[in-house]
Amino acid sequence: MRLSLLCAGLLAALPAIAVEGMWTPEQLPQIADALKRTGLQLDPATLSDLRGQPMGAIVSLGGCTASFVSPNGLVVTNHHCAYGSLQLNSTPENNMLRDGFIAETLADEVSAGPGARIWVTQDISDVTAQVLGGIPADASDRARNDAIEAAQKKLVAECEADEIYRCRVFSHFGGVQYRLFRQVEIRDVRIAYAPPDAIGRFGGDEDNWIWPRQTGDFTFYRAYVGPDGKPAPYSEDNVPYRPKHFLPMAKDALNEGDFVMVAGYPGRTQRYQLASQIDDAIEWTYPTQIAIFNDLINIAETAGKADADVAIKYASSLAGWNNGSKNMAGMLDGFRRADAAGTKHREEAGLVAWLEQRGGEGRAALANYREYAALIESQRATRERNRVVNALAGSGLLGSANRIYRLAQERALDDAAREPGYQQRDWPGIEAGLRQLERRMDVGVDRQILEYWLEKYAALPADQRLQELDAWAWLKGDAPSREALAAKLDALYAGTSLTATDARLAAFEQDQATLDASDDSFLQLAAALSPALKRLEDERKAFNGALARLQPGYMQALIDYRTSQDRATYPDANSSLRITFGNVQGVSPRDGMTYLPFSTTRGIVEKHTGTDPFDATQAQLDAIAQRRFGRWAVESLNDVPVNYLADLDVTGGNSGSPTLNAKGEFVGLIFDGIWESVASNWVFDPAITRTIHVDWRYMLWIMDEVYPAPAILRELGVEPRPR
Repeated sequence: MRLSLLCAGLLAALPAIAVEGMWTPEQLPQIADALKRTGLQLDPATLSDLRGQPMGAIVSLGGCTASFVSPNGLVVTNHHCAYGSLQLNSTPENNMLRDGFIAETLADEVSAGPGARIWVTQDISDVTAQVLGGIPADASDRARNDAIEAAQKKLVAECEADEIYRCRVFSHFGGVQYRLFRQVEIRDVRIAYAPPDAIGRFGGDEDNWIWPRQTGDFTFYRAYVGPDGKPAPYSEDNVPYRPKHFLPMAKDALNEGDFVMVAGYPGRTQRYQLASQIDDAIEWTYPTQIAIFNDLINIAETAGKADADVAIKYASSLAGWNNGSKNMAGMLDGFRRADAAGTKHREEAGLVAWLEQRGGEGRAALANYREYAALIESQRATRERNRVVNALAGSGLLGSANRIYRLAQERALDDAAREPGYQQRDWPGIEAGLRQLERRMDVGVDRQILEYWLEKYAALPADQRLQELDAWAWLKGDAPSREALAAKLDALYAGTSLTATDARLAAFEQDQATLDASDDSFLQLAAALSPALKRLEDERKAFNGALARLQPGYMQALIDYRTSQDRATYPDANSSLRITFGNVQGVSPRDGMTYLPFSTTRGIVEKHTGTDPFDATQAQLDAIAQRRFGRWAVESLNDVPVNYLADLDVTGGNSGSPTLNAKGEFVGLIFDGIWESVASNWVFDPAITRTIHVDWRYMLWIMDEVYPAPAILRELGVEPRPR
């Protein structure tokens, strides 16, 4: 591995692309000069100290980021990141989504749910040698996968010897590097404050990815631990967690041009994918998934209009589906405008030409590249089958039955031999999902969604279907009639008790023999499907082994090629900790159009219609009309700033990440990007990439004037307005 070349290329490239890159903590010493040039006032070395200030305050929620903002365990994140927890606690009579929530005291705070977690990163270590060192030289692709998997499980088990820790191995640069994250897992998370939907989701899906925005996308959790200070499940005896570090609210103004940075856990980017993969995204993946999202939205929205309880149960799912659909549509639009596919093809052609000029070493890398490209191409043949079967097998009640049955099989093995996701460390998460199912699922909607996927399954070519599922569905050649499928589903849902939490939890504890003897229709179907799902798992593991054999060589060739051009190479986002930095600034995304860097409360009044999603609360409208802005107004804006733009490089998973100023103080939360730069997941364009942040002054104004929370303000070090 020639990672020293990566660092050399990084340094050479930074002057041209100061805002590009989601940097890992260990890379920060190499970008210290760029951080200082952009405006950082802290010693850049402090950002590599994961237990120091401010990095010790950054936490993961799993899918979103958050941060400690008080010494008493108060955590702030996006409203949309807490949406599932608010939905879980909502009923038609007590709708926390619609009305918001304020805990007047600690005793009033409510559980965010049995599956809610806060992970506090303690350290990151390089375990590349341990992961790759045990692979036999002549290993088959499946054996390679199994060796890597076994090494990772061993590292995680050793890391989690102390039960307060949760550990995970991340692969960087397509398997060139492996890093072990050790995190404290906090298992008692409670809701402390959430504004009403009319603030937290103002503009809703219509304004998603659109500038200007006026969305108060923030919510506060609190972390709790046992009386001994160690993580523990929810208990009335638990006490607030005392973090070693928390982010102070900024005291100084934030203006256009000022330095800002975001630390968080971004999900996935595809900057180093092959050109053929962006072709697939444009021609098949995104259009197909958009159609699926829209179908699911139609099913859930139609049912929700007829039943308020159903609407609440699917509120979080609908928000995710709507966001996914719009995001992918933005990707496709961005690809066209930026000629992203053309850019990828030209870059790949340049790599090939460069390798062809490098003699023997280049020929070996070129052969590896071609084999890697062929491996990726091989996935096209079964991509529709994999999409449909994975969705079908993981949906609702059937997904729960499949997890219960697989867990019973895995329990018979030693823990080290169990499938990742079914080891003893994973059981609490599985149980939490089973406990929450009734609050997130309606049987009628679940049945419609399963029928939807079964119809897509029946349309697959006969040689790609699963004989076990065909036998259950009476499928022999042509698709069954809707009447025949409806009869099967009627019997399936009539013959199960898994719609009840107690029945699911009882099945969760049972062994395979007991489940095999069950007359529950869903458990019988899970048992029948088990061999087929394991065959698909075997296929996936063999593919992953081949990927582990070929992708590192491709990535190393790409690193070397980019280094030869003085271009930086940072790892694609993969849900591990990253830092990105830039400045507050607007953008001119197209001819004749300019986006100013700040939006204000004037935009709320201008957009207000009184109808969702532009239905501002009367308390807010009154405060704006009476100009009760107080200390939160900014003189240059003659208003309270609501949201602002910055040129940071982020993606999904960064949601809820704190935005920090040059001193490392809290100045807001990132929650979105602009429509014109959605395609940056694949091709980054620093000229138009902008992120959207909720301004901390707007957050404090809401809590001071509109939806008052004086106790939380004091906890944040802010004295509430006298009343």
